[in-house]
Amino acid sequence: MSTQRLQPQLTEFDRIEIRLAALNDCAPETAHLQFRRCCGSSRWIELMTKARPFENVHQLEATADRMWKSCTPDDWLEAFNAHPRIGEQVSARWSQLEQSGMAGASTHLLDSFARANHDYETKFGYIFIVCAAGKSASEMLAALQQRLQNDPALEIENAAEQQRLIMQLRLRRLLSE
Repeated sequence: MSTQRLQPQLTEFDRIEIRLAALNDCAPETAHLQFRRCCGSSRWIELMTKARPFENVHQLEATADRMWKSCTPDDWLEAFNAHPRIGEQVSARWSQLEQSGMAGASTHLLDSFARANHDYETKFGYIFIVCAAGKSASEMLAALQQRLQNDPALEIENAAEQQRLIMQLRLRRLLSE
């Protein structure tokens, strides 16, 4: 009889619970590094590290949202700066996965993105942030062009919400990989 047959199969829920327990129990420096994978705001990372332990994934996600809402626009800008520009080559695996809709984009579309990214940064002073997961290149370009019409006060709120969505996606990825 093989040993594999004697070992119980872990469900996805079991694996997530094990990873959450590890996140709760690890050294603060390790938690800090894990949370940095999800969001580039030093303040958010510190708040999340101190908020441990989390009873379950729902509490982790709710706490992440609450801590993000307590951050300032400067904290948001720090988080935005941790991201690559949409449409540029990226080496980070999570960013590659999230921006997979850019794969195979035409040269014309990439050039349009580069111009719109430049216009966005000139107008708002930070890179365009969008939760790119599941979006095609043309959908992301349309969102960028639409958001270029916003005033700065509205746009930083939009960008912060997109960062929150990215953070939630990455928290789930952190516990499922």
